Amino acid sequence: MSNALRGKLAEFIVARAVKATNKTRIEWDMFDLITPEGIKIEVKSAAYVQSWQQAKNSAISFGIAPAKGWEASTNTYAAEIKRNADVYVFCLLSEQDRSVVNPLNLDQWEFFVLATEQINQEKGNQKTIGLNNLLKMKPVRTRFLGLAEAVQEVMKK
Repeated sequence: MSNALRGKLAEFIVARAVKATNKTRIEWDMFDLITPEGIKIEVKSAAYVQSWQQAKNSAISFGIAPAKGWEASTNTYAAEIKRNADVYVFCLLSEQDRSVVNPLNLDQWEFFVLATEQINQEKGNQKTIGLNNLLKMKPVRTRFLGLAEAVQEVMKK
């Protein structure tokens, strides 16, 4: 339920869905995953229920800030600040009832997929995006079983 661990779990879930070719997770790399077709994916996660005690459920927001990418294989930073993936997969642990929320239950996750090009065009250098504004961008919305197809679909647009 903690933000850091949920993010790693979300990456694992997306990796399994798209059959990512990454052998190991490299912290701070330019993007999170790569598909067998060479599609670079950035994974972002959010949840209504957090690991700490809350007075109310969290508002949903995802980080989309462009950054200087770090290349793990050369231990160097890119000169340009930009979004380095081809596709963003926004993962929402959507269960809002603390008594039943379970990050390991794939039925409690929703996924929203957008091409990075669309984010760049519509959001420029914006650093975060809330759920309502994300939905206005008309992402491909899917569950786990449709995630690989959703990634392929946004790349065809």
